[in-house]
Amino acid sequence: MRTAPTPITGRKINRRQALFGAGAVAVLPARLWAKSADYLLDPHETKVGFGFRLNGIWQTGRMPIAASSVDLAPSQLQATKVAVSLNARAARTGLIFATQAMKSPDVLDVERYPTIAFTSRRIRLGPDRRLSRGAEIIGDLTLRGITRPVALQAALYRPAGTDPDDLSRLDFTLTGQISRRAFGATGFAALVQDKIRLNIQASLKRQT
Repeated sequence: MRTAPTPITGRKINRRQALFGAGAVAVLPARLWAKSADYLLDPHETKVGFGFRLNGIWQTGRMPIAASSVDLAPSQLQATKVAVSLNARAARTGLIFATQAMKSPDVLDVERYPTIAFTSRRIRLGPDRRLSRGAEIIGDLTLRGITRPVALQAALYRPAGTDPDDLSRLDFTLTGQISRRAFGATGFAALVQDKIRLNIQASLKRQT
């Protein structure tokens, strides 16, 4: 049986809580918290998922990471900086025809715009001043050459079974939704709804 992820407070959370922002950050020794560190998303352990309704039926897909960087100082979480680039050409859904339509000029137009980029601008911590429970990452999403602000719910926690002082790897979850119409991806509007849900489960690895 798979062990549930451990939040940085050491308090156990279930999968649903993790996905919707219940991870938290506790007080650790100052030597671990004070210094900012660079992290990279582990492409083998990170899942960039999206969901949409096609003719009323829920569908999901994934998109691989092309490049990423995360600058994180646990004592200054509001100063966290995130930059991620996705490979739109390699995006996949569970249906071949849906994948082809998604990549077409009327939707992602991957031949002209092969990447999708997100750059964080600011962090809004939760009511308990943690990167959890209502915390948001506000940033700019560039899709089809159009840049719009987006806000994603965030959660940060340690992998299951790791020592409380070990920050070499962290799990980071982002959820939210965007309007594809806002980015000019208006194709197949009669079949596919406007709102696209995002579910990003990221594994961060500290750079030495």
